Amino acid sequence: MSAGSNFWGSDSDNNNNGYAGSRASTPGLPLSRSHSPLPSDRPSPPTSASGGGIWPARKGISNGSANIGGYLPARKFLGKHLRKLSTTLPTYSPFSPPYSASYGTPSTPFPSSRLRSCFSLKRSKLSTFLLLIAALVIFVFTYLHHNPVSSKIRYASGGSKIVIILAANQGGGVMSWKGAKEWAVERDSIANKKAYAERWGYHLEIKDMSTKKRYAHEWRESWEKVDVIKQTMRQYPKAEWFWWLDLNTFIMEPSISLHSHIFQHIQNVTYRDINVYNPLNITHPLSKSDFFYLDDVSLSPVGDDRAESINLIIPQDCGGFNLGSFLIRRSEWSERLLDIWWDPVGYEQKHMEWEHKEQDALEYLYTNQPWIRTGTSFIPQRMINSFPPGACAETPDDNRIFYDEKDRDFIVNMAGCEWGRDCWGEMAYYRQLSEKLNSGWWKKSFR
Repeated sequence: MSAGSNFWGSDSDNNNNGYAGSRASTPGLPLSRSHSPLPSDRPSPPTSASGGGIWPARKGISNGSANIGGYLPARKFLGKHLRKLSTTLPTYSPFSPPYSASYGTPSTPFPSSRLRSCFSLKRSKLSTFLLLIAALVIFVFTYLHHNPVSSKIRYASGGSKIVIILAANQGGGVMSWKGAKEWAVERDSIANKKAYAERWGYHLEIKDMSTKKRYAHEWRESWEKVDVIKQTMRQYPKAEWFWWLDLNTFIMEPSISLHSHIFQHIQNVTYRDINVYNPLNITHPLSKSDFFYLDDVSLSPVGDDRAESINLIIPQDCGGFNLGSFLIRRSEWSERLLDIWWDPVGYEQKHMEWEHKEQDALEYLYTNQPWIRTGTSFIPQRMINSFPPGACAETPDDNRIFYDEKDRDFIVNMAGCEWGRDCWGEMAYYRQLSEKLNSGWWKKSFR
C-alpha cells in the first residue's frame, strides 16, 4: 500500500466515489492523518473551490450553530458508553479495601448501597440487643431484686388481693407474764411476715389478741379469731383472700408467692373429698336416704368440683382441722359461715365440751351443715402448715405432717410449743435454717 493510499483509500477514490464515507482531505495534513467521519447516508459535498471547499458541519460550527451534523449520533453513542465506563471505574472511598498486594491494583470498591444496608442491619441488631439487656435489667430489678418498686408492681399485679392476718400478743400478758423469750418469738415472727408481705406486695394486718371480755359474763379467748377475720374483711373491702397465721409460725421459703404456690393451680393442690385424709372419721358424703332433700352437689363427695366454689382452704393434722394457718375467700358463703361460727349461742352451749374451741366448732359445723362442705377444700398439711418434731407425738413417723428440709416445705408451725416445748428454741432453729437455705450467692444478691 502506497503512501498516498491508507485505510480510507486514495485521494482519487475520495473524489470519485460518492458513498457516504468519503470526504476531502483536511488542508495542511497528510491524507493518512485526516479526520474520518462515520458513514452517513448523505453524499459527500463538493470539494471544489467554488463550492467553498468546506463541510456543512464545519460551516455549522463556524457559524456558531448547535447542529453538528453527522457528528451528533457519534457523540451520543460515545457519551453513553463513556458514562457506562466511568461508573464502573474504581473510585476512592475511605471504606474501600486496600490495594491488592499481588496485582498492585485496588480491589473492587464497596458499594454504598451495601454499606448503608450493612449499617442499618448492624443498627437493628444493636437496638435489639440493647432492648434485651434493658428488659433483663427491668426484670431483675422489679421481680428478683427486693426493693420498693418491685413491691409496688407486685401489689398492683394482684398482691393487693391478699391480706395476711397475724395474731400477735397472744394472751397479752393477762394469763401469764411475757418474758424475754416470748417477746423474742413475737419479734422474729412479725419480722418474718413483714418481709414476706413487703416482698410480694401483700397486705399485712397484725392483730392484738390480748385476752379481753367480749361480753360481761365470758372469756372468749381463741374464739376471737373469727371476729378478727370479720373485722379485717371490713377493713380491706377490695381484698379477696385472707391468710390467717398464728404467732408461732415461720415462713421458710420467702421466695415463693402464694400465687405460684397455691392460687395458680388451686384445683390441683387441694382436695374436696375429706376421705383422702380423714383423721376424724367424718362420714362423707352424706347418705342420700337420710338427706333426700339435698341436691346432687351437696351429696357429691367433691361438690361441684369447680375452683370458683372453693371458699375455705384448711389443712388437717393428726387431730383433725388445724387453723394455725388457713385461707378464706371473701364471698357470701364465707360471710354466712363466719356469722354462724361466731354466734354466741353455739359458744354458750358447747364451749365446755370443745377443747380446741374454734377448731372444734368448725368441725362440728362441717359435720352437721351440708352446705358448708360444698365450699370447703382441704390442702396437704405440709403445703402451708408443717409441724416440727414433737407436735403430733401420737404419729411421729407420719411424713404427711412434719417439716422436711430436703423438700423445702413452705412454712412451719410450732403448734403446741407452749405446752412443754421451747417455743423460742424452735423459732430460732427454723429462722437460722431458713437463712441457711436461702443464702446462696444468687439469692443473697436478690433478697
